[in-house]
Amino acid sequence: MTPEAYCQEKAAKSGSSFYYAFLFLPPPRRAAITALYAFCREVDDVVDESTDPSLAARTLAWWRDEIGRLYAGAPTHPVTRALQAHLAPYSITQNRLLEIVAGMEMDLHQSRYLDFIGLAHYCHHVAGVVGLLSSNIFGAVDPGSEAYAEKMGLAVQLINIIRDVGEDARNGRIYLPIDELKRFDVPAADLAAGRSSPAFIELMRFQAARAKTIYAEALALLPPVDRRVQRTGLIMGAIYRVLLDEIERADFAVLDQRITLTPVRKLWIAWRTWTRSQATAAV
Repeated sequence: MTPEAYCQEKAAKSGSSFYYAFLFLPPPRRAAITALYAFCREVDDVVDESTDPSLAARTLAWWRDEIGRLYAGAPTHPVTRALQAHLAPYSITQNRLLEIVAGMEMDLHQSRYLDFIGLAHYCHHVAGVVGLLSSNIFGAVDPGSEAYAEKMGLAVQLINIIRDVGEDARNGRIYLPIDELKRFDVPAADLAAGRSSPAFIELMRFQAARAKTIYAEALALLPPVDRRVQRTGLIMGAIYRVLLDEIERADFAVLDQRITLTPVRKLWIAWRTWTRSQATAAV
């Protein structure tokens, strides 16, 4: 299997909403974003699939070394071998890949966040940096697109956190800030036990409102000159924004189930967003 085929299989198997956005890119950019996404999946799986934190730490250390080998011109993993050709054309820097690994390492050492400032710092590493790298791959020409890309990454990550509250809590991680749990009088134990309540629903409405605000702020930050090339990022954001609406319609029943969109619906949202963005960019 070629490195490119390995990355494609990794992306397709994930079932992620990101995969549907990639379909609309021209082949060179699609290959680059698929390799970047496969890299993110690899390092994320180190933490999610390991039951031994010390082993996960050693594996992430290996990935740090592998990033060094990548920029020295001697990568060994299929993902880094696939990334190699895209580093210079799309400004994929070593520091930003290391920032992503640092975010995964945070999950090994920290399972709670005191406030939103701390959570936003974590989100920068695991989502904002990915947004910045993706924006370059999509073809951004205006430096102002960086602010849009990072904020869109934050919005998407916050929606992920809302969707996965129950699953994350059962795995020992609670990303909802401690001060907000206290403000809404929601015990952390209720999340792991799957106990919903009127207080929990109010807490989640607060989380959803913030995610919506950040999503709207991201859209407002996108420079008009880059709207056309950033259509793939807009597709990703749109799919997650619709997912948030579905979660709200389900009255935030996220403690004991995972609310998702069907592949057909994701594809329809992707097509609709692509055509609308194309029409807007042409005006």
